[in-house]
Amino acid sequence: MLSETLKQELARYGIGEKVRAMRWQRKMRLVELAHRTGLSPALLSKIERGNSVPSLPALCVIAAAFEVRLSHFFPKPPHCLPAVTRHTDRIRFPESMEVAEPAYEFECLNFPVSGPKVHCYHAEFKTTAKPHFHAHDGLEFVYLISGELVLSLTKDEFPLHQGDSIYFDSGVPHSYRKQGAEPCSALVVTFPAISGAGASSDAESAQGALRLRTREIFWRRAG
Repeated sequence: MLSETLKQELARYGIGEKVRAMRWQRKMRLVELAHRTGLSPALLSKIERGNSVPSLPALCVIAAAFEVRLSHFFPKPPHCLPAVTRHTDRIRFPESMEVAEPAYEFECLNFPVSGPKVHCYHAEFKTTAKPHFHAHDGLEFVYLISGELVLSLTKDEFPLHQGDSIYFDSGVPHSYRKQGAEPCSALVVTFPAISGAGASSDAESAQGALRLRTREIFWRRAG
């Protein structure tokens, strides 16, 4: 019996379906494919039905029998299609519907993208008497386009001026406070926390290390 993980991998690449489709396109019976590959008809039948995982040598002889490259079974993922967001199509939202004096308003810059790996926003900050702390899983990058802004991470404050940027663990409670009378705006990019079997172990380790390091520092200072 195949493990659920292997079944999911087979389903993701569709190896069995591709083998069956190529055999049918060539009007080839299992016995003939078995003769060309040296694999038994029973094994080939299991591969086509997704009940057996072909070894690399077995997949190589199957590819040779169909005169295709091994990469035929493992195609590159499709390129991300360009997604244009027109300025006139963007909708502006306040920091929160529950906040009487929001510290900023924002517009999503990549809302047409389905399942984006990052979220991009244009934010305009307002003068407010009481900034509101919030936190969310993942990481955040802020590039200040204009004005002056103070980013607070618990008890620590980071003054930002036009052209400055900051990258931080957004799981740490943070808030924004506009400084001065000049208009203040920024490009904000949030990176959701990496999880799942498809995540890169190196990227996940790097993000995990940053989260643990910064949270340890800021929680200790806040205590």
